[in-house]
Amino acid sequence: MIKSISIGLLGLGTVGSGVVQIVERHQDKLIHQIGCPVEITKIVVKNLDKQRDIEIDPSKLTTDPNEVIENPNIDIVVEVMGGIEDTRNYVVKALQNKKHVVTANKDLMALYGAELLQIASENGCDLFFEASVAGGIPIIRSLVDGLASDRITKMMGIVNGTTNYILTKMSQEGCPYGEVLKEAQELGYAESDPTADVEGLDAARKMAILATLGFSMQIDLDDVKVSGISSITEEDLDYSKRLGYTMKLIGIADREEDKVEVSVQPTLLPNNHPLATVNDVYNAVYVCGEAVGETMFYGPGAGRFPTATSIVSDLVEVMKNMLLGVNGSKYVAPQFKKSLKSDEEILSKYFLRIHVQDRPGAFAAITSLFSSYNVSFEKILQLPLKTKGVAEIVIITHHANKQAYNEIMEKLNTLEVVRGVKSSYRVEGEEVL
Repeated sequence: MIKSISIGLLGLGTVGSGVVQIVERHQDKLIHQIGCPVEITKIVVKNLDKQRDIEIDPSKLTTDPNEVIENPNIDIVVEVMGGIEDTRNYVVKALQNKKHVVTANKDLMALYGAELLQIASENGCDLFFEASVAGGIPIIRSLVDGLASDRITKMMGIVNGTTNYILTKMSQEGCPYGEVLKEAQELGYAESDPTADVEGLDAARKMAILATLGFSMQIDLDDVKVSGISSITEEDLDYSKRLGYTMKLIGIADREEDKVEVSVQPTLLPNNHPLATVNDVYNAVYVCGEAVGETMFYGPGAGRFPTATSIVSDLVEVMKNMLLGVNGSKYVAPQFKKSLKSDEEILSKYFLRIHVQDRPGAFAAITSLFSSYNVSFEKILQLPLKTKGVAEIVIITHHANKQAYNEIMEKLNTLEVVRGVKSSYRVEGEEVL
């Protein structure tokens, strides 16, 4: 019988502080579940003298990661320090020292997850990372355990709260992108350098993790096609509304037979799509399986206690495995060899906004180009602009393959009647009439 379980923390920021608070406040529940006390015995910090909003015994603090990684009395390492290369080295060393690891580090898992899981398995250790994708939403455990018997065909996710907040504010209040971004930074929703969020990189890392687990196929970050929200205008959102759609930054992981597509991009969703009503900083992942059908997981995607809750849930699983003596046995290598769809095999509808000469035959020239690629229109708006002799055309296409659509985009700019392609976005989901 294990008398107690000792935990070492790498990092004591917002999430690390939440882990400490939950472990201390929920000690009675943890003891009830695993049958012994749980103690955080050592915490790695950058600055020993920093003022913190939680009370910590100073003797537990250290600036030396080796006091956690090489401490023979520590059973589990919780990594909440962030970073990639140095952090990877710490995690590898911890696993090699037979310590189980729980991490919230999406960057680390997206880049080195396959390698680290293999090292964990070889050393009989658990490596869990529930908090790395959607904060307090238990999506990883749902894919790996809850839907283990099913074959996942598609996942669509709002997995970045910053961009969802910005698009919600722009859409509902008509505010320009720059203004909303500044407000998000002031509220702490966006970093001073928001590039990873607004250009879709953060979401791409999370979708690489979800696709790897959901499809049992090693999907690397480079396999994810990415575009962000920084070029979205109030006009784009206004036209989306007029046509019955809501704009979201959507991560898409789609499988047909043995081929997959993974992308992150601004996407128009019908207003009655479940993801269209997910607003502000909330996250949601929409999962389709051959047997289960359609399911959706919704909740806070970040924050001290939502993220810490996922971390402590992983801790509980590690501790239960310790009591049963089955640590390191859960890892299963991907079942399928990577097979990505070509652009010809990726089908989607598209939203297109273009400026054209306001004269007879202009629309016919555009229609002729689309027709030559067998692409037809589902919805059309044509409006005059204040600029004399120029009109704006907004189109929702029927399904087209990506390669054909890309070629159309190239040729549109060469048409004499076209003054400029202003925007183009993917459209997902079918309207329910």
